[in-house]
Amino acid sequence: MKIVVIADTHLKEGKLPSRLTDELQAADLVVHAGDWKTESVYKDLGQYGKVAGVYGNIDGEEIRKLLPAKEVLNVQGFTIGVVHGHGDKKSTEKRAIEAFSDDQPDVIIFGHSHIPMIQYFKKQLLINPGSPTDKRTLPYYSFAILEIGEEIHAELIFFSDKN
Repeated sequence: MKIVVIADTHLKEGKLPSRLTDELQAADLVVHAGDWKTESVYKDLGQYGKVAGVYGNIDGEEIRKLLPAKEVLNVQGFTIGVVHGHGDKKSTEKRAIEAFSDDQPDVIIFGHSHIPMIQYFKKQLLINPGSPTDKRTLPYYSFAILEIGEEIHAELIFFSDKN
């Protein structure tokens, strides 16, 4: 199963980058870790298939009515926790881990910092896909691909052209 993982699109208007939409063509699932900005991003992603996700700190009522603050997905025998990661004190990563202290998912997907990373914390795979549309001071836009079969494989995709 191929999952395209994104966060922090922050799109009021405009389109998703072609590098991302190319990968979405072959996705079985799209997971968005919050800060959509508008419901139109949800609808755009829905054209490619099933979409799951959570709302972030900048999302308004339309997104908050549509999506939860935290979600646990069951995919081919693995559990995936999704949360935006915003809050007070501690790092975004620590807040994401704490959000699932009772659930202990195999994978935790989060956003908020716009800093892409894939690493293990104990036995949990942590994924922050960065942002495909708002790289801030980073040199590249990014998203992640999570492939789930008998094992889990995750990779970050970096690109420089937002068109």
